[in-house]
Amino acid sequence: MRKTKAIDYFLLVLLSFIWASAFFNIKIATYSYGPVTIAFLRIFFGAIPVVLLCYFKKIKIEAFSKDWYWFAIIGLVNLAIPFFLIAFGVQKVQSNLAAILMATTPLSATLLAHFFTKSEKINLIKTFGILVGFSGIVFLFSDNILINEYNFISAILILCGSTCYVVGGLLTLKIGDKKNENVTASILIWGSILLLPISLALEQPWNLTPRLDSTLSLIYLGVFSTGIAWLLRFHILVHNGLVFQAQVAYLIPIFGVILGFLILNEEITPKVIISLIAVIIGIYIVKKGNKTKLT
Repeated sequence: MRKTKAIDYFLLVLLSFIWASAFFNIKIATYSYGPVTIAFLRIFFGAIPVVLLCYFKKIKIEAFSKDWYWFAIIGLVNLAIPFFLIAFGVQKVQSNLAAILMATTPLSATLLAHFFTKSEKINLIKTFGILVGFSGIVFLFSDNILINEYNFISAILILCGSTCYVVGGLLTLKIGDKKNENVTASILIWGSILLLPISLALEQPWNLTPRLDSTLSLIYLGVFSTGIAWLLRFHILVHNGLVFQAQVAYLIPIFGVILGFLILNEEITPKVIISLIAVIIGIYIVKKGNKTKLT
């Protein structure tokens, strides 16, 4: 039993690390590629392991079934738009700041779930947690060393990308009776279809002379941070449930800040540390205030 538990936590930490590593890899990818091309190739490469899994498990992919429009909408809102916004924002914002900003996803989810679900209502504890978490983000925006008039809009766009993840998750409830692998493969396919013509028209990637590190980061983003990370998430959800898997929210911003410092030598100011702590505490309080057992 102890060995099994140790493996479960190892996979949880691994998933957190892979998702956190996306931020510095996005930064490196922006050295050579435009944000639309980054979003497209990330989704395209991410689709490969998921589609292969569906093939070997004989899971039917319903991307072009009668529910195609749901897959297309979710692919747009949950993948295409946030991947683009994050890549666009990271061009001018440090990757460690992006990790903290994206850590607000559980807080935004709690707020929106109150209005769009019947079982996830806000209570006093959750409200306090949301206020603590977002106060950390407000405090982060007061750090004129790292966020200023030059990149203020970029930071806001990353926050918008975080909100898109939440909206996409709520939309996924509309097709909650379908297998996770099928849904993920289908929205990845539609995300690729939607972004391909935009990438070709706006950024003309065939004219690029990309750096090797940017290309390797982009492949990593797709295969590991998108495709394999989703498969790991499925495994954890099936064997441990959503509550256990949700603990990645605490680890991703921590890993994101550390990796940004180690890989890109990004500055960590006192306000970054305080903001990070506030966001993590806010997420913790929200989880404590969630009286509904999630399965």
